[in-house]
Amino acid sequence: MKFFKRHSGRGSYDLFSNYNHFMPGVGGMFGLLGLFILGGLLGNLVLLALQAFLPEIASEYGTLVSYPLMFIPAMLYASAKSRFDENFTPSVPVDSNRFGKSGGFAMAIVVSIATLAAAFVTDITAKLLPPMPDFLEQAMKQLLDAPLWITLISVSIFAPFFEEWLCRGMIMRGLLGKMSPTAAIIISAAFFALIHLNPWQAIPAFILGLLFGFVYYKTGSLKLTMLMHCVNNTMAALLSRVPQFEEAESFVDVMNPWSYAGICVCCVAFLAATVVVLMNIPKPEK
Repeated sequence: MKFFKRHSGRGSYDLFSNYNHFMPGVGGMFGLLGLFILGGLLGNLVLLALQAFLPEIASEYGTLVSYPLMFIPAMLYASAKSRFDENFTPSVPVDSNRFGKSGGFAMAIVVSIATLAAAFVTDITAKLLPPMPDFLEQAMKQLLDAPLWITLISVSIFAPFFEEWLCRGMIMRGLLGKMSPTAAIIISAAFFALIHLNPWQAIPAFILGLLFGFVYYKTGSLKLTMLMHCVNNTMAALLSRVPQFEEAESFVDVMNPWSYAGICVCCVAFLAATVVVLMNIPKPEK
């Protein structure tokens, strides 16, 4: 499986160019969902085998093994389909660099702060939902209570890479060629929420997915959305280890209400400013 392609004469590798000819529509989206579910079953089978024969390794490293396996069937299929479609479908880069006058570094800073702002504002959704079931709470706790380096590899590297490849690089990019940008952003955000498999994660994921999708639509940069995803997950993982946040459902539980409201206003203002910056990025030439 060729995940890496070498650019002729540039001496570098493009991680995603092997998928540039695969443009899934709605049917393809459901096909990728089916392959994702198949990968989930494969990952769970491997995890069960590890628990049966190597329980110590399973408890420590099981997630590092099972999580990537969820995406392997979809990645294999997308790679093969892209190679098959090379003579029929024009190449649409999975990852571009349309950063406008701001440049990539400045844009990375802006969208990272915007991600933290969006995460802070959406955090209140946890207070609006009923308590998380015990089994789900224990599963989340087990992941976050693992050694920090394992948690960070899982949530700060694997999740941003694989989930952004699927939800923005494949699903949204394909839908952009077949429907309006607004519809493509919303549907890809809903898909992003769906693969989290529970409303306690899905609702914030949908809202953040709208932001990630808008950034991807304006910049074409999967690197940026992976960075945003990494920033959000890393913040959540680190805060979970701060004693005052261990039992808190939301920032509102550990902050003065007026301080919380003031920060929310600042966050919304920064998000609005970010939208303005992104809107000023020129459209790509056709």
